[in-house]
Formats: sequence, structure tokens, C-alpha cells
Amino acid sequence: MIALIEGRLLEKTKDSVVVSAGGVGYRIFVPTGTLAGLPEAGQAVSLFTHLHVREELLQLYGFLTRQERVMFERLISVSGVGPRVALAALSSMNPERLVMAVEQSQASLLSGIPGIGKKTAERLVFELKGKLTDLVRLEAVSAIGGAGEEAVSALVSLGYSGAQAESAVRKALEDAGDRVDSGELVRRALTRI
Repeated sequence: MIALIEGRLLEKTKDSVVVSAGGVGYRIFVPTGTLAGLPEAGQAVSLFTHLHVREELLQLYGFLTRQERVMFERLISVSGVGPRVALAALSSMNPERLVMAVEQSQASLLSGIPGIGKKTAERLVFELKGKLTDLVRLEAVSAIGGAGEEAVSALVSLGYSGAQAESAVRKALEDAGDRVDSGELVRRALTRI
């Protein structure tokens, strides 16, 4: 299995990169967070990878951290969740937010991820609850509190990515303070997106 690729970044597309390593150009599919964290073309890059093998196809998926790769591998272990859906999940939410959604049984939040319906979201919660907490620090996500959690869920249901929603809600909380309801947080967060 190919677990790590180090080389020179040749090109970026909306969902993949090409990395030259040892005279070979590897096409690697990446989540949007990884894509945003990569340097410009021509620079050195290092990606933790997962090689997905199907009968007719070999595909590489890449991540900036081991944590993201392990999260990806645990997501694809769930029946009905393939690599593309797992990539969409990591593109929509950071690993901490995914863990919180699973641990707090927020299937409605998970079903807002492209490719994940209600039944798949419930299956994710059922099969992964208690199996992801070793990957993240939960206190980093739970620090935004109840109204913040509700505001993030509302923004995700409006079509924003989990990372966008969480960032905007955190900024709204900084400005508004702790004594604000979720509706007001959503309004303030929308002005920041």
C-alpha cells in the first residue's frame, strides 16, 4: 500500500493534485481543506495517502495529516460509504466536527453532506459512535456551546460547508458574546460568509 508520497506538486484541480515523485506523476484526490493547505505548483509537498483498489481501478486519496487519513479510512469502513462520499464528508466538515456529529448522534447534520442521505447518516452514527474519539480533541469543537452548535447545523442545512459554518459562528460568537440565541448567531454568521 502507498501510505505517503513526497515530491513536487505539478498541478491542482478542484478535487485532485498531481505530484511528481521518483519520475512518476501521481494523481491524488484530496478534500478541499487539504487542497487549500497545499503550496503553489512547483513546490515540495508531502501527502499521507490511501490507495483504494477496485477491480478495474486504482485510486489514490491524499491528506495533509495522518488524522484525516485515518478518519477517511474509518468512514469508508461503513457500508454504503465509498471514497468519494468520505472525501465529500472531509471537504464539508473538519475531522473534529465530524466526530462531534457522530458522538452527539446528529444524523441530520451528517445528512447535509453531499452523497449522504438520512439512512447513511444514521448508519454512520450507529457504526462509528465511540470509534472516532481517539482522533480529535472534542473540547475544541464543543467550546462553541449549544447555541453555536445549533447555528452551525442551521448553516450547514442552508448549504454551507461545516468548516465555513463553524468559522463564521466562532467569529459571530466572539463579537456577540455568550448571551445570544442561535437565530441571532445565524444572522451574524451569514454576514461573515
